[in-house]
Amino acid sequence: QVQVVESGGGLVQAGGSLRLSCAASGSIFSINSMGWFRQAPGNEREFVASITSGGTTDYADSVEGRFTISRENPKNWVYLQMNSLKPEDTARYYCNANWGRRLSWGQGTQVTVSS
Repeated sequence: QVQVVESGGGLVQAGGSLRLSCAASGSIFSINSMGWFRQAPGNEREFVASITSGGTTDYADSVEGRFTISRENPKNWVYLQMNSLKPEDTARYYCNANWGRRLSWGQGTQVTVSS
C-alpha cells in the first residue's frame, strides 16, 4: 500500500506563487510515478503535471512554463512550484502515486487565486 498526503495550499493574489508538497509513505519502492491533478467546483478532475522515478516530467498545456514539478527520491516527496498564478488556477489540488498498476490519492489541498 502507498499513502500520499498533500500540503502547502492557500490563498494568493494573481501573479503570486505557491509551492505544494506531497509526501508518499508505505511501499514507496513500488512507486513508478507521481503527479498532480486539480478539480474546480463543477469541473472534472484534470491533469496538471507528473514526474517518473527517472525524472521525466509532463505538464498540461495550461500550466507549461508556469508550474514546475520536482521530486526527492530518498524522501519520496514531490513538489509543485506554481508561479504566475491566475484566478483560473483556483481548484483543489490532488497528488497521486502510481504503483503496481494502482493509484493512491491524497485528500487534496485548496489553492485559491484572487484577482
